[in-house]
Amino acid sequence: MVKKGLLRLGIVFLYLISLLPFWFLYLISDVLFVVIFYIVHYRRNVVQQNLANAFPEKSAKERQDIERKYYRYLADLIVETVKMITVSEKQIQKRVIATNAELVHEYFAKGKSIIAVAGHYCNWEMAALNFNFVTDKRFMIVYKPLSNAIFDQFFIQIRSRFGGQPVAMKQTLRKMVEYRKELTVSVLVGDQTPVMHEVTYFAKFLNQPTAVFLGIEKIAKTIDAAVVFYDMKRVKRGYYTYTLVPLTENPKQTAEHEITDMHVQYLDGMIRKEPQYWLWSHRRWKFRPEDLHR
Repeated sequence: MVKKGLLRLGIVFLYLISLLPFWFLYLISDVLFVVIFYIVHYRRNVVQQNLANAFPEKSAKERQDIERKYYRYLADLIVETVKMITVSEKQIQKRVIATNAELVHEYFAKGKSIIAVAGHYCNWEMAALNFNFVTDKRFMIVYKPLSNAIFDQFFIQIRSRFGGQPVAMKQTLRKMVEYRKELTVSVLVGDQTPVMHEVTYFAKFLNQPTAVFLGIEKIAKTIDAAVVFYDMKRVKRGYYTYTLVPLTENPKQTAEHEITDMHVQYLDGMIRKEPQYWLWSHRRWKFRPEDLHR
């Protein structure tokens, strides 16, 4: 009970912080960067190992430069996420711009629902909030539930603020089949890490075999939805654009693993251009192909 009380108190504190203007939050971010990078050393060993494995062709100095830029951006991402608790519709539409929203309506005109694949890149959560204003159709945000029920509910409330419908990952296929007679948009993060017993396929991602979910491909083929990728870019501090890049309009005509390889490789290319905006502190490579045979 004491722990739950402290968690709820922490959420109230975050709510109050979120009322601060962006410019003040970025002052907090500057301090936070110093704390997590120089004092706490938050997962720096994980980040350094991930960068070394992903970019063996880069010098130690180049990887150190990416590491430092990553932590600077991570601090910004943290305060931006807090701001999403109370951010206004006007601010979301000002700070996140969809460059080709017309693509959504083109697919709808063809009777196609849409699966939009994102990565843990730039502020993917803010882009998902913005997508609410791109369409008036049912908009589902697929998420991986957190182990802590209080924080899980906290993030559900954030994601649903402007009309989005959060859907737990394990309920995704059932929900999409339930709404198959409607035109819908569903956002899924494509670089989640599966648990060991769910691993059946490894794709090459950032220079190494990487366990991936096949759910995006399976769902796309089941409901015959067009698949697009969120190509997100950071314009400047607190401002982003995203472009919806078509991967396939006819998923049932694709080969096994083709859709999976397409979205994995697209994210790989995005990261290589500006690596500091991907979530390097995520423990992404927990499993290797040889682990399946143990």
